[in-house]
Amino acid sequence: MADRNLFNDYFAENPRSNEVMFRRRIRMSRGLFSRIADAVKNHGRYFTQRVDGLGRIGLSTNQNITAAMRILAYGTPADAADEYIKIGELNTIQCLQRFSRDIVEVFAERYLRSPTPTNIDRLLLIGEKRGFIGMLGSLGCMHWRWKNCPTACAGQYAGRSGSPTIILKSVADYDLWIWHAFFGMPGSNNDINVLEESNLFSNLVQGITPPANYFIGGKRVPSRILLSRCISGTCLAEATVA
Repeated sequence: MADRNLFNDYFAENPRSNEVMFRRRIRMSRGLFSRIADAVKNHGRYFTQRVDGLGRIGLSTNQNITAAMRILAYGTPADAADEYIKIGELNTIQCLQRFSRDIVEVFAERYLRSPTPTNIDRLLLIGEKRGFIGMLGSLGCMHWRWKNCPTACAGQYAGRSGSPTIILKSVADYDLWIWHAFFGMPGSNNDINVLEESNLFSNLVQGITPPANYFIGGKRVPSRILLSRCISGTCLAEATVA
């Protein structure tokens, strides 16, 4: 019954919820959700609906992935999935863990990686068209609140907010392709400390970053990825003269 209600609400040919409502609930389009669901389902048996030894039909692909997506999108507690999707707390936690692992295994080679020389050329061209010569993306940091931080670590991880937090640093391009992410630094660290620990610039120091080229005044300028400046707490990762 829960699977049927979920299907009729969101995945039927004429669902009860329109595209706007679907995006509001899942934080992505229905087409993207289906693509991810199909890829994860074909990757292994966990997200395939099966029949147990007693002949009972198990959870569907849509139930499992919707539960995982809602936790990732809104941070809802695991036991909240039982109200509508009808998945128990332990199964929801296991589902989230398997989903996260499968996403990395399926999409890492194409999406969860640093930009190639071809990607860099494309990003530089798009940035130039928008008036930002040499810009590869926007670098920013955010704090994730660590609700269950151990008391022994609370002082180390507590920053200006007074609550323990963990810092996430990422670089995204114009269409929100996150080509770099670094997570785990204590919230008490400032931007410089985070950048020093990140591998974004350690690769640059070792000379293993892909080359980038852009044009200024009609002249081709060879470059490497460097941090240019921080404006209102947001850093711009630009290609600048090496």
